[in-house]
Amino acid sequence: MADVSKWPLFTLLGPQEVASIRQACVFGTSANEAIYCTHTDEVFVFGLNCSNCLGTGDNQSTIVPKKLDCLAGKRVVSLSYGSGPHVLLATQDGELYAWGHNGYSQLGNGTTNQGVSPILVSANLLNKKVMDVACGSHHSMALTNEGEVFAWGYNNCGQVGSGSTANQPTPRKVSICLQNKAVVSIACGQTSSMAVADNGEVYGWGYNGNGQLGLGNNGNQLTPCRLAALQGVCVLQIVCGYAHSLALTDEGLLYAWGANTYGQLGTGNKSNQLSPVHIMAEKERIVEIAACHSTHTSAAKTQSGQVYMWGQCRGQAVVLPHLTHFSCTDDVFACFATPAVMWRLLSMEHDDFLTVAQSLKKEFDSPETSDLKFSVDGRFIHVHKAVLKIRCEHFRSMFQSHWTEDMKEVIEIDQFSYPVYRSFLEFLYTDTVDLPPEDAIGLLDLATSYCENRLKRLCQHIIKRGITVENAFSLLSAAVRYDAEDLEEFCFRFCVNHLTEVTQTAAFWQMDGNLLKEFICRASRCGAFKN
Repeated sequence: MADVSKWPLFTLLGPQEVASIRQACVFGTSANEAIYCTHTDEVFVFGLNCSNCLGTGDNQSTIVPKKLDCLAGKRVVSLSYGSGPHVLLATQDGELYAWGHNGYSQLGNGTTNQGVSPILVSANLLNKKVMDVACGSHHSMALTNEGEVFAWGYNNCGQVGSGSTANQPTPRKVSICLQNKAVVSIACGQTSSMAVADNGEVYGWGYNGNGQLGLGNNGNQLTPCRLAALQGVCVLQIVCGYAHSLALTDEGLLYAWGANTYGQLGTGNKSNQLSPVHIMAEKERIVEIAACHSTHTSAAKTQSGQVYMWGQCRGQAVVLPHLTHFSCTDDVFACFATPAVMWRLLSMEHDDFLTVAQSLKKEFDSPETSDLKFSVDGRFIHVHKAVLKIRCEHFRSMFQSHWTEDMKEVIEIDQFSYPVYRSFLEFLYTDTVDLPPEDAIGLLDLATSYCENRLKRLCQHIIKRGITVENAFSLLSAAVRYDAEDLEEFCFRFCVNHLTEVTQTAAFWQMDGNLLKEFICRASRCGAFKN
């Protein structure tokens, strides 16, 4: 569980006060301000109070927590802060509050007067429910439950996405290029903005001098522009550092781009990258990434709980991901970031709390709760009929058409191997697949048979990532056999580009005669055998 005592500022609080904390955030140019929410939904602040960023109604600093009465009883769901600093806070009811520095109208109230206490941001947000907020240095963004993005404040580089560089005094819907997109995630660098659509596409706009928009150039963008380099992957999470960006895909892959003066891209050097670069490729699946617009530090957590950090770490430039002893990415920022701010609103929920997704994952292949068993290669896999019916049309049809309560609740499977079928069932519980490319071929066969198109695409991604000279022709044969046209083209191009090596492998000469003949003819037309 996250521990706020790792931030020096929280040593000012007594044990009872610390025990009352449900959420907390340390912010400010020197990490000298803090806000926390209690289990009874009261909000307290303490610290230096630069630019009235504590929202207490005065400009006085305080080492004793002060309660923000206007937020009492409001469940906080999202919080972000700028460099002034200014603060944005969204409640469970979809309300948006702002206070603090306002020199560029980043509070969204149409003025440039500092906000000495929380004010409800309502301009252009009436009847809108704000679910998430993000702050750059002096600009603000809000995401609604309908997938709309609003932005306002400082706009010298186009970070508001309005098509101009004029400051935006009130929230304005970012509609250009996002008009028909449902956005699910937003993030801000110092003077840049990023958004992820529900189909996994990534858009960026604003300052791009270090390539932090990932567009392959360093020109500023006044409106959202899709990252073409990430076409073909589905991004789930994106975070922004001061001038760099990280993206996490649904396959657990990590991409980085932008400024790299401190090694914050984790590429092993300090060269900026104008386009996304795949990093930590040799590591296991990544499940969380972390960065903050006021630091040059990066962090990631793997599915086994290992936490890595890189970038600016206590003044040092760490150019490759370094394995830490931490159990969460938040600790990286407490102990090594400069300033030692929090990269997100920190939750104090107990470790025994599980989300729906985590609970489903935990109960997969659980004999205690299952009501159905599959027998594959003499081994059992325990599942739940309700989950299979909800997640898979094949099982829904099978149970509705052929299943009766008195039927034996063990299903024999003989057309697929145990690793393949177990991976398929686990996919229905977790949306993830962890198989080597050779086994992914069998799963691709299953996905084709069961008409599971998303699983089919996921298998193709796994195969593309794992293709080698030794297995290229085997994978090409599988792609042809399972009618995976995109994968077939990819494998064919790989074989042509490595023709000398692959023709020396056993797999080449063991290919089906017709397929081998077709490959040679097609490769010849491409000029592969001209020498």
